[in-house]
Amino acid sequence: MSTHTPEELQRMYGVRFSSNLEYRKQVWSVLIPDWFGKYINPADAVLDLGCGYGEFINGVACREKYGMDLNPDASRFLHPSVKLIAQDCSTAWPLPDASLDVVFTSNFFEHLSDKAALGRTLDEIGRCLRPGGRLVAMGPNIKYLHGAYWDFWDHYVPITEASLQEALITRGFRVDACIGRFLPYTMATGPRYPLVALRAYLRLPFAWRFFGKQFLVVGAKQ
Repeated sequence: MSTHTPEELQRMYGVRFSSNLEYRKQVWSVLIPDWFGKYINPADAVLDLGCGYGEFINGVACREKYGMDLNPDASRFLHPSVKLIAQDCSTAWPLPDASLDVVFTSNFFEHLSDKAALGRTLDEIGRCLRPGGRLVAMGPNIKYLHGAYWDFWDHYVPITEASLQEALITRGFRVDACIGRFLPYTMATGPRYPLVALRAYLRLPFAWRFFGKQFLVVGAKQ
């Protein structure tokens, strides 16, 4: 659940992201083909949890697309092929059991009100994923951010790659990737890195040890 009303989310994210929407789209135009696209097949049903302005879900090629978000502005930015689910993610999702192949989420879990809400959300992800389906989760790693983690008004849940891995394992997931240092923090809200530098960074994992402040965890439903 969110501690903010949809109207508050609309104002907050409008202020935070309005000046860099185009750059965010450009960043995801690199991240999808150069990294995240490998987790998605053309025949998949994919849900983008906390889809925001649709930079991820609009850009992936798959059979069926869903976006879940409470921000009223999401509907203005999502492609017509994306089905918007505007609800609290910690309540029952209006999807059948085993109906999704991939749930993707980026910089979202930390915005939930507490770990109980995150746990309920993970339970719904597990229910809706088919056996072998994947959760691909990226987010700020408090282990490497310390006080900077709290610089955003709507950050509530401190998470590390290890804590998310444990939460998934206790829910019957197999964790296929658990990377503590992946992308830099505020990749699309901080410095505007040249896209060629981003492409090079993705191909140089040794650099992640110095600049990576976000985790990447990939879990498969067993």
